[in-house]
Amino acid sequence: MITTRDGRTLAVRPILPGDAGRLVAFHHRLSADSIYRRYFSLHAELSATEVAHLTTVDYVDRLALVVFEGDELVAVGRFDRYPHSTTAEVAFVVLDTHQHQGLGLALLERLADAAWARGVEAFSASTLSTNRDMLAVFYDSGFPVEVVHDAEEVEVLFPIEPTATARARRAERRDRSGEPGSP
Repeated sequence: MITTRDGRTLAVRPILPGDAGRLVAFHHRLSADSIYRRYFSLHAELSATEVAHLTTVDYVDRLALVVFEGDELVAVGRFDRYPHSTTAEVAFVVLDTHQHQGLGLALLERLADAAWARGVEAFSASTLSTNRDMLAVFYDSGFPVEVVHDAEEVEVLFPIEPTATARARRAERRDRSGEPGSP
């Protein structure tokens, strides 16, 4: 469970192939801006191949977590390990109506825990330099974030070892929200 900043309790679980229809419906509810920030292009439709790829994961090197409010999918976070590596790319997308509620950060924490348990030691991410909300998620995590800027994109890299700083930030957030420890 995830407790939002406004006090709602949402369910979180790993994605399943049976979530394909919910993922397509979720994608259709995203604004053009949210789609652009996630895919770096106007990507109005997910192809059947993309949907199959996004909903079929091995739960070891590729994991996606989905957040639901009732039956409605409202957020997705995932990591994909680079081949023969201890680093994985991490990415998120949150329904516009649910942004700024702490879902990205909550997903990052859970993905980091799961990845660390599977031998992943670091996350990388690419985001638009104008996507201050996503950059704030990384900085607020408590992980030591390294950033490389270019004109339009930012490359982020950070170890996901559960350090004292990261644990303290997580505890502070959970204390403020009333959310219990990790599921």
